[in-house]
Amino acid sequence: MEYIPNILFAIVLILGIGYFVKNVKKLSRNINLGKDLDVSDNKSQRWKNMAYIALGQSKMVKRPIAGFLHIVVYVGFIIINIEVLEIILDGLFGTHRIGLKVLPKSVYGFLIGSFEILAALVFVAVVVFWIRRNVIKLRRFLSAEMKGWPKNDGNFILYFEMVLMTLFLVMNATDTTFQSLESGNVIS
Repeated sequence: MEYIPNILFAIVLILGIGYFVKNVKKLSRNINLGKDLDVSDNKSQRWKNMAYIALGQSKMVKRPIAGFLHIVVYVGFIIINIEVLEIILDGLFGTHRIGLKVLPKSVYGFLIGSFEILAALVFVAVVVFWIRRNVIKLRRFLSAEMKGWPKNDGNFILYFEMVLMTLFLVMNATDTTFQSLESGNVIS
């Protein structure tokens, strides 16, 4: 009986991964509908462009404030996924704060404190993005290609990010085990 929550969690996790894989396959299928193009020339320049445009988000970083906020969101989101890994492991194994069993209390506290600061920064950045997009109404967000789905898609992403960061901070604030450590609860 004590393993039922873990089994249910594993089932939901497997279903979620299956849904993700299905969508990746659909995306891959759609990409493969395109025509082949010879891209064997200028490999170093192509890699440089890919790193600059895709990874560096050069388009966004041209505007320093928006660029800084985007970097905060990207870095915060990537690093916070370490905490998500801990949550998944806790759900599968029925543990609580498995990181405390693996890491020294001070290291764990430092990591979680860093995650909380990043979560708060991500939340603030997302609120600023939402205000720029919906209240200030910058000219580039009013163009024809930003109407309908692109506008809604951007807003949905912002809403989900706000909810995720809030849930992360509330989770830590309401966790009595974590609060009793008195280490790492910078925001909560």
